[in-house]
Amino acid sequence: MDHILIESIEKALGWNDSRPLGAGFAHGRMGDPKVCQRILTPTRLLDVIMRRALAFPQFRVFQHGEELHPDRYLRNTVTRRGQSLSMARMERLSRFLTDGCTLVLDTLDSFDPTMEIACQALQWWSRELVQVNTYLTTADAAGFNLHWDDHEVLIVQLGGEKSWEVRGTSRVAPMYRDTEHSGEPPEEIVWSGTMRAGDVMHIPRGYWHQATRTDRSGDGAGYSLHATFGFVKRTGVDWLSWVADRSRTDEVFRHDLDRDGSSAALAERVPQLLAQYPQEVFLPTREQERSSRRHVRTGGIFGPITDVVCVTDFPPRIDVTDSTVEVLAVGKQLTFAARAEPALRRLLSGNPVNVEQVAEATGVDAAVLARTLLDEGLCGELTDELAAGYIGAGSRTP
Repeated sequence: MDHILIESIEKALGWNDSRPLGAGFAHGRMGDPKVCQRILTPTRLLDVIMRRALAFPQFRVFQHGEELHPDRYLRNTVTRRGQSLSMARMERLSRFLTDGCTLVLDTLDSFDPTMEIACQALQWWSRELVQVNTYLTTADAAGFNLHWDDHEVLIVQLGGEKSWEVRGTSRVAPMYRDTEHSGEPPEEIVWSGTMRAGDVMHIPRGYWHQATRTDRSGDGAGYSLHATFGFVKRTGVDWLSWVADRSRTDEVFRHDLDRDGSSAALAERVPQLLAQYPQEVFLPTREQERSSRRHVRTGGIFGPITDVVCVTDFPPRIDVTDSTVEVLAVGKQLTFAARAEPALRRLLSGNPVNVEQVAEATGVDAAVLARTLLDEGLCGELTDELAAGYIGAGSRTP
């Protein structure tokens, strides 16, 4: 799956792929900062906030370093049919923005097609689940205190300016559910400076950091907009939890535990279970078992389906033999004739494709393949609304 954001991030940080993710702090600048305007603008973010039913804590507001009570910026609106919707009080948000505040909207990818496709592209790139949170700060509003995240983050400054301070870790590989607190932040500063539109920063899990505009009261831009892409990487704990779930297929583990300590059979079976479900099986399996992303299904009732796109969270696995092509994704295994491979690779590339053009380029009846992939949930119809999200993510070509 091609995407201009990934290309821009790699060039900015000097990476060739996603392997440096989590290895250490990195900072750089995009070659073309105009990409930021195509990803998100302050007014587009405010438009999303205005039109969507939002609830705390997905949407939060901070002012003078304190988190405001949601009643100050959200209100319940009751429809004629008695449905209660939590909507933003835009007139109050306007005053907060004028005085200086920070608006935080989590999981913007669930509302905005551009951010949705950006997260999907980053998932294909990193082979990890990705979520994006957005932060709009105005005037000289204070930021959050020094803190650390339990996941890797890529921060893209989309507009304006913001000052950052990054420190190292006080606990190796801290987790959301952990055995102890991460402690106090170290004194040594890894990096401090100003992020401007087009700047990219990678902060590994556990690195302490804070951002603020308190030193930018004279800044002409008057605001900061940045997106934080969070990567929840799999750990040994996730692997063991996955293996434990698989143990339910083994009768030995389904029996009640006795208090006499006679657990020799269990102790002997555990190493066998780990060997049966190694890490090398866990990682691809959890990708192939993920359901497809939400997408519109019309079945062609509003007109013929001419363009499609793969809607899996991770790249489908394609295995080729002399006579067949097997596709594994969304918990399914589909088998096709070997001659279908060129068309399948185009249809499952993650880029929008025109079915007729794929057929012309490969000599394969791509319409039949596309219908199967649509029915099985690997592909989705490229509606105009979905297509709007594919900025720099390939075009409708084979």
